[in-house]
Amino acid sequence: MISGAWIEEAKNRLEGKIRKTPLTYDSKLDVYLKWENHQNTGAFKIRGALNKTLSLETWEQERGLVAASAGNHGLGVAYTARLLGTKATIFIPENSVENKEKMMHEYGAVVVKVSGNYAEAEREAQAYAIKKGSTWISPYNDEQVIAGQATLGLEIVDQIDPFDASACIVPVSGGGLIAGIGSAFRYLHKNIKLIGVQSKNSSYFYSLYQYGSQKEVIESTSIADGLSGAIEKNSITIPLVRSMLDDFILVDEEEIERAIVYCYLRFGQTIEGSAAVPLAAILSHKISFPKCVLIISGGNIQLELLTALCERWKDMIIQND
Repeated sequence: MISGAWIEEAKNRLEGKIRKTPLTYDSKLDVYLKWENHQNTGAFKIRGALNKTLSLETWEQERGLVAASAGNHGLGVAYTARLLGTKATIFIPENSVENKEKMMHEYGAVVVKVSGNYAEAEREAQAYAIKKGSTWISPYNDEQVIAGQATLGLEIVDQIDPFDASACIVPVSGGGLIAGIGSAFRYLHKNIKLIGVQSKNSSYFYSLYQYGSQKEVIESTSIADGLSGAIEKNSITIPLVRSMLDDFILVDEEEIERAIVYCYLRFGQTIEGSAAVPLAAILSHKISFPKCVLIISGGNIQLELLTALCERWKDMIIQND
């Protein structure tokens, strides 16, 4: 678990530099929704990237920041570099979402597109960081990154008063977000179930949690692109997540698509596939705890995709509303 002292330090570092995002309660679904799609860069990842970078010595910042990302972590690192006046180099897989790549460029990052998937992008990024003497910013395998994500858990407890949530449903990729939130809940002595959700099409952490190995996972394209990719060997998130989670659930592509559209039609919120998996688990009745907190982790979906999904699913969702 990340210590309470580190979490408090992260909160202080980020004060005034990130947004305290809205949290709303929906009586129909009996859930709280934490809208990190309203965060700077449109996703929660800025919390960890900025906290990690602010914890560095000035000379480490000035060497330049290097990251690998499917999108949102790269945005967080690019935003951080611009804020602190340093350089960011982001390695992205060839199938990265176009609007996220464009935003990285707009933040001033050098973007390197790698032939292959996230694993190839991460390998090339780490090799580049070593060669250039730059500072590597992991998306999850770093205690200060996790401490930054833990500030989201602090906000949730502050916003739900009195605290009556029974479970928190979190998207899982490398495990940094759910490890951070779980650490925050333990630090604040909140007795709440912690449930991870991932796409069936990229179930690496699910396989680690259930079977202790990710070797047998066969990955295919997912609309939850931000949750794709294998977990770095010996990542600190692996034992943290396995010790904290009460359950781990998989959702399929249709369930994720329907959740994106439901969120847009019911709440007027634009969310991406990675952010939709907790809501997908609720709408498909895979979770039945009362007053769950759903972490809506980001909103960086391409508008053309959102439009197409609304056309595909709106009649069925409205009919069942």
